[in-house]
Amino acid sequence: MDCKAALIESEGDYEKAVEILRKKGQKVAAKRADRVATEGFVVAKTNADISFCALVLVNCETDFVGKSTDFVTYAQAVIDLAIAKQPKSVDELKGLDLNGRTVEENLTDLIGKTGEKLELGAYECVSADTVSAYNHLGNRLATLVGMNGKGEKVVAIAHDVAMQAAAMSPVAIDKDDVDPKIIAKELEIGMEQARQEGKPENMLEKIAQGKLNKFFQENTLLNQAFIKDSGKTVRQYIQEADKNLTVTAFKRVKLGE
Repeated sequence: MDCKAALIESEGDYEKAVEILRKKGQKVAAKRADRVATEGFVVAKTNADISFCALVLVNCETDFVGKSTDFVTYAQAVIDLAIAKQPKSVDELKGLDLNGRTVEENLTDLIGKTGEKLELGAYECVSADTVSAYNHLGNRLATLVGMNGKGEKVVAIAHDVAMQAAAMSPVAIDKDDVDPKIIAKELEIGMEQARQEGKPENMLEKIAQGKLNKFFQENTLLNQAFIKDSGKTVRQYIQEADKNLTVTAFKRVKLGE
């Protein structure tokens, strides 16, 4: 009923409804707040010298098609082509030649076979000294990570960081990289939560700033607790190997997000 009331108040705006619930101090579990997931297949891959990695999401309507041989074969062919040609955008990828026809034309052919709406839902790529591509079991989630160093140890670290990004869904690499709109919204929510708790008006901004700092700790990659050792942050884990080593880029794509 709270969710229904929030949706009515927001006039059907899903994101605003979640914000309304948060402002009232009600904790909305992410898995319950998610929209209905679009089906499909997500796959990520690196090139031979692990200096470039790419990720492709192909969407469909049903899980049945998403697991079919033709559909998965198409997705694998597209990611292989992306690794070979290294396009910079999804539109460039769609125009590449795949077995004598463009990637987009091949997708149209597949639509005719499956009878479902299909689309190339996302394409991401990262170039760096060392990259890592992580595919979560079931190909519903994948991540890419780039780091500014080389060597076997860096390869292992990059893999761990790619798994971290998959598990913990960071919004940015570090707090300075967070979108100002997200920061403004978190401060607004923090102040409203404090106001609802009856805190003095002159303390609201300070309290909201404290909540924002906690948000940075939980939602920026380098400041998150490391999933393999919660006693240290991801930054501390990385810098144990090399104080100058850091993450230069990461991408995360999940079905339904």
